[in-house]
Amino acid sequence: MFTRARMQFPDILVLGATGRIGTILQRVWTSEVVHGHVLWHTRAAPPDQGQNWISFDPLTDPDALTRAAQGRCAILCLSGVIPGREHSGATLTDNIALALVALRSAAKTGARVLLASSAAVYGNQPGLLSEESPVHPVNDYGRSKLEMERQALHTAQDLGVQCCALRIGNIAGIDSTLGGWRPGFQLDQFADGRTPLRSYISPLTLARVLADLVHAPDLPDVLNVASPGAIEMGHLLDAAQLPWTPRAPQADVIPQVCLDTTRLSQFSSHASRINPSEAPPAEMIEQWRILEPNIQVLGE
Repeated sequence: MFTRARMQFPDILVLGATGRIGTILQRVWTSEVVHGHVLWHTRAAPPDQGQNWISFDPLTDPDALTRAAQGRCAILCLSGVIPGREHSGATLTDNIALALVALRSAAKTGARVLLASSAAVYGNQPGLLSEESPVHPVNDYGRSKLEMERQALHTAQDLGVQCCALRIGNIAGIDSTLGGWRPGFQLDQFADGRTPLRSYISPLTLARVLADLVHAPDLPDVLNVASPGAIEMGHLLDAAQLPWTPRAPQADVIPQVCLDTTRLSQFSSHASRINPSEAPPAEMIEQWRILEPNIQVLGE
């Protein structure tokens, strides 16, 4: 059973707090930390009118972002666009622009920046993928995240800002498998009977890992974020007792994405509590069910 424990927390700004990861953080951090230490940002109307929320568009009002970052030790940039969720003229190139405006505000305020990137930057590669592995994204989303990383890290060096790109693996419950399950769900199955293999992290664990990372003053430029090991999507659905029907692999399916989390273990011990490749991921499923009413589906 996952038990809650209070954490000491620095003052941070969370950009894009009404997105999928931000929704998880609101639920977990509100329960575990002094809420006043986190300033939550949204580009739409905030969920409430409390003093811990602020609303503006960073791309059209960068001065508002700078004001919001004053006195904050870190900016956690979750703002971004994913395929199928473009709205009001937003495009995947906004992922780059949002990262750069966060860095410019950080340069003026002394904050560090943590950017939500994605394991999609690795593309279709076998074996264990470390932060030094080649990057070969195969879709527009992965390419936009990789270009975001490149431009952001170059800009951070020029501005003297500490910046870390977080290559986040599949998040249980806001992925296309657990989160996307519906009656009649079909899943790619290869000729050997296997289903796609992925590195996963459960939502509550992710929240605690991110809490550790916003504390850490000397993060590397790039960091994989997942629990160690990997699990087949079919096994994950079986563990959750969600029936599925096998289908012939789609042309663009990636057989495996397995992240090396050795570097992450130097900054957070929470991710290593669950290794889904060693045992049925009962705790991962339990964490997902706790937050299921509050989180949305990740369509990547």
